[in-house]
Amino acid sequence: MTQLNLPPYEARIKETNGHRQIFDVLRRRYVALTPEEWVRQHFVHFLMEHKHYPKGLLGNEIELRIGEKRMRCDSVLYNNALQPRMIIEYKAPEIEITQRVFNQITAYNMILRVEYLIVSNGLQHYCCRLNKEQQQYEFLREIPDYDQL
Repeated sequence: MTQLNLPPYEARIKETNGHRQIFDVLRRRYVALTPEEWVRQHFVHFLMEHKHYPKGLLGNEIELRIGEKRMRCDSVLYNNALQPRMIIEYKAPEIEITQRVFNQITAYNMILRVEYLIVSNGLQHYCCRLNKEQQQYEFLREIPDYDQL
């Protein structure tokens, strides 16, 4: 897999019926090892181990519904009252982060109404915070530690 711009971690990888799988610590099961999943697992471990985000407040593949339409947030951080606080969208390393990616995550935020959004392809990471007074997103220089949220 591609070397990412994230700290390495001890990934648990196995092969089943010719398909590689990686252990998802949040879903507590092995999932297909795709380039996007490689990014997700590294990023989740980065948040937990280096930014001190509580494992119990993070979730992967969170389903959203608007009428009949179903969407999935790649990862969501909740607060202690289990209200969404942050949405994280991952792309494979070869996928360029464009306005279309930001449009996707802001569509999710029309439902969840969180304060923080993060987009990462494992090589580039963007974090923004919603300025509620001005109703616009402000890009942050770095991803905040959990206690800075």
